Amino acid sequence: MLARLAAEHATGALLRDHGTLYLTDGQVVHAEAPAAPGLDVLLTRRLPREGWQEAFDRAGAAGRVGRFLVDSGRLADGELELAHLGALFDAAYFALAPGSGPTRFRHGVAHWMGPVRPVSAHVVARECLRRRELLDALWPHPQIDNFPVERASSDTPIPRRQRDVLDLADGLRTPVDIARLLGRPAFHTLIDVRRLAAAGAVRTPRDTPPPPPAVPQWVARMSEDPDVALLRRLRDALEAL
Repeated sequence: MLARLAAEHATGALLRDHGTLYLTDGQVVHAEAPAAPGLDVLLTRRLPREGWQEAFDRAGAAGRVGRFLVDSGRLADGELELAHLGALFDAAYFALAPGSGPTRFRHGVAHWMGPVRPVSAHVVARECLRRRELLDALWPHPQIDNFPVERASSDTPIPRRQRDVLDLADGLRTPVDIARLLGRPAFHTLIDVRRLAAAGAVRTPRDTPPPPPAVPQWVARMSEDPDVALLRRLRDALEAL
């Protein structure tokens, strides 16, 4: 559907259960997802919350918040562009994840940020695939992305960036929670968590119980035998007495 909308030069919002992509003339201009920290989180140290609120109040209705931040001198043009691209790809990874539910499109819907640096739909889809493959190569157990991160005993040296994640691994916070606290993209934090898992520095989610052993064919055939079924019913009746 994304490829078709790009070919049609559509403008609007592509909605899925895990996020939304905003298109203008078939190009992706913004993305947001509950699991991905937004620009306001990624730029917290550079722009206080009050600055975001003022920009939204004054330029949100016109869909020019990004332009307002630059024109008012709160952010440099390149600074906004880099942060916006990081947030876009971060949110798109979750929005386009397999199993993200049905896809709907609302024509004409625009995001309050406004266009900053449009990206082709092909590039967005390709980057999402690359990121999934990278995570699988680091630690091929995606369930760890959604579970609370808990430290484990390990003597493996941990780089500074991953230590920041490990310091917040209290067994209650998920990778997304840690990303928000650190003001980092969620995908980058998933990379750190999977590397920590591969190094044995965090506990991995408990495996699901193994399936019951397969019933031998001769047992299955016995259960279908009417004489065996009759004997079983008689046995149950005697035990009930």
